[in-house]
Amino acid sequence: MATAQPRLDNHRILVVEDERLVALDLASALENLGAKVIGPARDISGARALLERDPGPISMAILDINLAGELVFPFAEELRARQTPFLFASGYANPTLPDRYASVPIWGKPLDTDAFAQALAGMLARKAARRSL
Repeated sequence: MATAQPRLDNHRILVVEDERLVALDLASALENLGAKVIGPARDISGARALLERDPGPISMAILDINLAGELVFPFAEELRARQTPFLFASGYANPTLPDRYASVPIWGKPLDTDAFAQALAGMLARKAARRSL
C-alpha cells in the first residue's frame, strides 16, 4: 500500500536565497506541495521587509548562509527570537558554522528542489505529529 506524499498545505515558508534561479526553482517546488512561499528575498534587508509586510507565523525559513558576501547569521538570530524554525542551505562542501547553530540542518547546493521540498514536508509533518501527541 502506497503512503501519501507529505504536503506543505497550510505551511508558510520563508525563502532567503541570493541566486535568483535557485530561489525561483525552490519556491516553485514548495508551492507545488501546497506551501505559501514568503519571498524569496535576496538579502537580509529584503527578508526583514517581507516579514514586516506579512507578519504572520512562519512554519520554516530556508536561509542561504552566504547572501552575496553577507552572512545570514544575524537574521537567523532574529528568527530564533521569534521562535521561527529555520535551516541553512549552502553551496560550500563543509560550511563553518558558529557553535550555536550546530543542531541546525544544512542542505547542500545545488539543491534537488523537488527532493528538498518533499523532505521539508516530511520534516514538518513529523513535527506536527509530535505536537499533537
